[in-house]
Amino acid sequence: MRVVHVNVVQPLGHPEPDALLRAWPTLSDVAAAVASAGAEVTVVQSFDRDAEIVRDGVRFRFVREPAIPGRATGLRPGKIAAVVRDCRPDVVHMNGLDFARHTRAVSRLGVPVLAQDHASRPGIARARRRRALARVAGVAFTAAPQAEPFVAEASIPPGVPIFGVPESSTHFTAGSSEAARAETGVHGDPALLWIGRLDSNKDPLTILDAVERTAVSLPHVELWCCFHEQPLIKAVRQRVQYSDILKTRVHLLGRVPHERIELLCRAADFLMLGSHHEGSGYALIEALACGTTPIVSDIPAFRELTGNGAIGSLIEPGDSAGFAGALIELAERPRGELREQAVGHFKAQLSFDRVGARLVEIYTIVAQSVR
Repeated sequence: MRVVHVNVVQPLGHPEPDALLRAWPTLSDVAAAVASAGAEVTVVQSFDRDAEIVRDGVRFRFVREPAIPGRATGLRPGKIAAVVRDCRPDVVHMNGLDFARHTRAVSRLGVPVLAQDHASRPGIARARRRRALARVAGVAFTAAPQAEPFVAEASIPPGVPIFGVPESSTHFTAGSSEAARAETGVHGDPALLWIGRLDSNKDPLTILDAVERTAVSLPHVELWCCFHEQPLIKAVRQRVQYSDILKTRVHLLGRVPHERIELLCRAADFLMLGSHHEGSGYALIEALACGTTPIVSDIPAFRELTGNGAIGSLIEPGDSAGFAGALIELAERPRGELREQAVGHFKAQLSFDRVGARLVEIYTIVAQSVR
């Protein structure tokens, strides 16, 4: 099976193809996973010049586009369709639901198209999205229920098949928790980890409230927070500063190099995330790979990634008492057993091998649907 992955997002600030692939590892990692599952894969990527390289059995075709400030892409739909046609694919995998003109142009080639969501929001450009997706053979989300608001507003037309598959995976691995704690300085019984923006959607204040509620039952609990964007940093600092419980237990680490996140995940016992909505959940996937048990909000993406709560706990967004109760309950269980369960779940359901195999399954279904 010949598969073409199409990404028309304009890459700014990456002068060489290799630099772009290093900066956007998911672009090459997912394609390599699909190739390992038996497909012949070409990635078509917008760029500042035409180029072609081969890496990990995947051909990358970089297509020149004009740089247009303020626009996600400058590629003409007809140009991208011509490049895709030249690859003679059996299936086309379009990355993103927000490139309506490009999706329509590729769909007119008569080749089945799978359009994959990457954190699109319903209610935006519904008419254009409806026209674009009217001709696709399928739409993929991390969790199939994420399609429901798009179906309800008819931006995904009736009858279009919906598939669930993680957007990507991780190369993080489990390692010695003791060694990771020694290297990072992370401590606590239990040690908790937060990874993500400090904003209202991620809801760090609910997690802080939950940690405060556990102080009597878990007097040695510690929370370690990694973040880059921080619109709520003032509120978070005030919440920590004015709590006698939190000010000695919460560590605001700020921006952390990605490679160090692996060590922090290995060092932590539990990952706590309070998101109200997510397109995927890269931090959750990385934590599971390292053996960190998740206590996360009960939203479709996290439900899917945890096997409907088979690993860790799922809590209603905003329910600080629920998060606290789940943490106290899980903290009583053997940590080694919890780590083994998390790693086992990752390997069976979320590894690159599994993501690649699942995508090939989906491609086979959509290819057969148009015969």
